[in-house]
Amino acid sequence: MIRVTNINKHYGDLQVLKNVSLQINKGEIVSIVGASGAGKTTLLQILGTLDLLDKKDNVSSSLTINDTSIINLKDKELSKFRNLNLGFIFQFHQLLPEFTALENVCIPAFIANKPKKEVEIEAKKLLDYLGLSHRIHHKPNELSGGEQQRVAVARALINKPAVIFADEPSGNLDHTTAENLHQLFFKLRDEFGQTFVIVTHNEELANMADRKLVMIDGVLQS
Repeated sequence: MIRVTNINKHYGDLQVLKNVSLQINKGEIVSIVGASGAGKTTLLQILGTLDLLDKKDNVSSSLTINDTSIINLKDKELSKFRNLNLGFIFQFHQLLPEFTALENVCIPAFIANKPKKEVEIEAKKLLDYLGLSHRIHHKPNELSGGEQQRVAVARALINKPAVIFADEPSGNLDHTTAENLHQLFFKLRDEFGQTFVIVTHNEELANMADRKLVMIDGVLQS
């Protein structure tokens, strides 16, 4: 599903990732933990194609997702691939405040030029599945933190992506809501077959994963 070889990342003179290699299987839930500044989020952003790995003088680097080599894709090809194959869940939801829950969920599918009626039907199904059928016309400021995060989960799922990347997904939630979200990830994996890569400081979530990886000073350890 995801194969990474010898990934490096510099920001100026600071090397954040050091020859990272990794393989993640389809349907696997992998957590990545480590101290702040260890490189976890940078790795997640590169895996999610939101940032670029170092390519100069590093011809041995590779990044393959779902049998597609990512490194040499043009910008438009990369954007299309990301939209159709990858879903993202962030700590602070990143919902657009002027749109309703339903509209927020629909946005990635509209970007993919899918028919409006078809998209809205699918979005309503997802929101219903996540227990939000009574909140579809509410805007983010009318939703609780847990409800906002479930809307973000539905948005991540709308295009039926192969991989879901989550960056501190429960970091802004109380314990009970966070626990419910963690259980939801495993339920989604079991029912829809998605692969999850989760960066987290939450030890409970990290230990629930099929595999926990530790990042120390830009080096990934099992």
